[in-house]
Amino acid sequence: MRILVTGGCGFIGSAFVHMALERGAEVVNLDRLTYAGNPANVADVADHPAYSFLHADIADPAAVAGAIAGCDAVVNFAAESHVDRSILEPEGFIRTDVLGTATLLQAAREEDVGRFVQVSTDEVYGSIEDGAFRETDPLRPSSPYSASKAGGDLQVLAWHHTFGLDAVITRGSNTFGPRQYPEKLIPLFVTNALDGLELPVYGDGMQVRDWIYVDDHCSGIWAVMERGAPGEAYIVGGGNERPNIEITRRVLELTGRDESLVRHVTDRPGHDRRYALDTTRLRSLGWAPEHDFDGSLARTVEWYRERRDWWEPIRSGEYRAYYEAQYGGR
Repeated sequence: MRILVTGGCGFIGSAFVHMALERGAEVVNLDRLTYAGNPANVADVADHPAYSFLHADIADPAAVAGAIAGCDAVVNFAAESHVDRSILEPEGFIRTDVLGTATLLQAAREEDVGRFVQVSTDEVYGSIEDGAFRETDPLRPSSPYSASKAGGDLQVLAWHHTFGLDAVITRGSNTFGPRQYPEKLIPLFVTNALDGLELPVYGDGMQVRDWIYVDDHCSGIWAVMERGAPGEAYIVGGGNERPNIEITRRVLELTGRDESLVRHVTDRPGHDRRYALDTTRLRSLGWAPEHDFDGSLARTVEWYRERRDWWEPIRSGEYRAYYEAQYGGR
């Protein structure tokens, strides 16, 4: 199988690239290399005979047409993906997550690609007080980020309905693991704690998220790519509901720090209170997560402890400017 993986230098995308190569696929990685696209994430496979890289934008029709030619499947990870950044500057999210997705869909249709996989997020459903989201629940995005992802999802469903494109959607829960850009909660708090810096907790820290280890997320996407029904969405969740303050305390414990580093800051505008997911549909394809939360978090913390060479260069320049804009006045 020849797969076009977009955003394959990012966190989840690079993990999927590694998985695809290990499973015998040929991979074309198309990535614009924005701030979160790191070539170091795939440096170990750069010379793999079944791997090729194209530095391009998914919103560029010519580049996409060239990359998609001869591919059996497209797996679209490329996205602006951080809620906080979408609040600061929403325009780029619309361009990549909506227009870029439509550009990929049109190219997939013209090339008659066998399967299009849209990698989305559980955030498109908004917040839920009780119970758990199912795939058929209405989309009620709360942030510019989740709204842009919902827009991309609707484009996918429209291309399937109108043009008959074989397309599926995965909606993953909060994902963690090695090589995650340190703006997201776990790598931000781990790297701050390792350096003895404050951990900025939004509000009371009781926002609940369902966490999944990155390799389990990727295996769920793979299962949908192989066995998912055309035109359907599949929720990919780890079944690990935790409030953010619990994650914070566990990170402090694993890094040998105490709660004096915790700083409660003004909550994010429109912050969803709770996500919970029903993964029955995906499990019916034979998938189940294989990594327990506590062990995976400990391994993740250890990776950041050992790989300062990976994350220390990131915490300067653009990252520092963003961090100050985001947290300096809170």
